Amino acid sequence: MPPLSVLIKPSSSMCNLRCKYCFYHDVSERREIKSFGYMNYDVMEELIRKSLNFADLYCTFAFQGGEPTLSGLQFYKDFCAVADRYNRKNIDIHYSIQTNGMLIDDNWANFFKEHNFLVGLSLDGYKDINDSLRIRPDGKGTFNQIMKTVSIFKKYKVDYNILCVVTGYVARHIRKIYSFFKECDFRYLQFIPCISPLETDEEEGFFLSSKRYEYFLNTLFDDWYNDFVKGNYVSIQHIDNNILALNGQPPLLCALTGKCSCQFVIEADGGVYPCDFYVTDQWCLGNITDLTMSFKEFRESDKGQKFLSVNDNPVNECTGCKWFFICRGGCRRYREPVKGNTMSQNKFCEAYKSYYTYTFERMLQVAKIVRR
Repeated sequence: MPPLSVLIKPSSSMCNLRCKYCFYHDVSERREIKSFGYMNYDVMEELIRKSLNFADLYCTFAFQGGEPTLSGLQFYKDFCAVADRYNRKNIDIHYSIQTNGMLIDDNWANFFKEHNFLVGLSLDGYKDINDSLRIRPDGKGTFNQIMKTVSIFKKYKVDYNILCVVTGYVARHIRKIYSFFKECDFRYLQFIPCISPLETDEEEGFFLSSKRYEYFLNTLFDDWYNDFVKGNYVSIQHIDNNILALNGQPPLLCALTGKCSCQFVIEADGGVYPCDFYVTDQWCLGNITDLTMSFKEFRESDKGQKFLSVNDNPVNECTGCKWFFICRGGCRRYREPVKGNTMSQNKFCEAYKSYYTYTFERMLQVAKIVRR
């Protein structure tokens, strides 16, 4: 059996913030049941048992939401204890969690450090930008609390990276935001393009046009490259993955592999889905508590195979493109709607073409240095 990565939503779509662009709010609103509540002990135990029976070498449990810390610290203490009990093959278990940071205190940080959690902390830039997008139910901003969480993580030496959603606003101010992140000594950054709701093509306001994304990619690379040549390396996920690909190594970002895999997203009720962007009734593969179903059966189910098969038919624009070898067509979610069994052209196609044309020679230089 292969290694396994499972993405878990222990508090379903519930969240203590009202971020203006939340894609999972849009996804959950399309289900018959908007929120499945909190994951109970029986679902948790069966999820762990099946995962560790299936996996070899290592198993990664990644927690997202909604806001996963709403499930409470005791849930995670129980989870780790049950995982230790079922780890009969003595494989490596990796934990990660993505959080808005609102509930983090010393107890959480001490637990994350003790169990080697990698934490993704959401922050959309400096105060004015972040607090215009990531807000509480009462409309107040979240920046000050996030920075308190950063201080707690540093105190306990928790491994964390910064997750920044690239809205039109963030893209427009990326130079200032990147500079701010460096001032804060954030050395590991992930920039996630803000997507419009399913079945729409909205490109104004919070959401991201291809032209705006082009500016973001090219400007950020300029500043990152200038730092790199001065010996000031900052890890930016999509650039790191581009360099991996140029050095003949498989990228870690699924969007750059050219083919979806089954991501095994587990909702709070035990429902299993192929991808975080498609946790809808249409794509439910079954339930983790079904004793007749293993991860192999979920992947090989009719819905699982239908979801994966769409990748077998790239659009004509991709097959003849000089950058296809590194772009690979991009994330399926940016290639909606699916027509028949073929995806549409990536909505950011022109941005990616400009980005690779503009940066490629410098990417090659960096890849050569990294190979040494």
